[in-house]
Amino acid sequence: MTGYAGLVSRTLAYLIDTLTVGLLTGAGLTALAAVASVVGTEARKLAEMLLSGYLVFLPALLAVYCALFWSLAGRTPGMAVLGVRVVRSDGRPVRWFAALVRGLLLAYFPIGALWLLVDRRRQGLPDKVAMTTVIREG
Repeated sequence: MTGYAGLVSRTLAYLIDTLTVGLLTGAGLTALAAVASVVGTEARKLAEMLLSGYLVFLPALLAVYCALFWSLAGRTPGMAVLGVRVVRSDGRPVRWFAALVRGLLLAYFPIGALWLLVDRRRQGLPDKVAMTTVIREG
């Protein structure tokens, strides 16, 4: 472990991942709407319902996206770009449940991450709850 990751690298990584999820989801929903407009009325109603729920379900999709990457690789693509990784407080890889809890807290209560500004180990509230920390890679 080379040190704890700070606010700037973590925020930039999260923004990269948020944009990625938003763009991929938006593209998928746009494609679904285009197909539905050709298929018929029932499909069009389904597409409209999905589009209206987009902003409600987007944080959940972001949480699952992050949790999958954290539990499988220890980092999301945005974190890889910035050279940071999520680990358990003891330095071992993050488990699925902790990754999901951390992801849900970050997605629905991102302001809690600011606790890292006053914590000596730079852990935000999601890190405290999930017993994780974010480190810089050497």
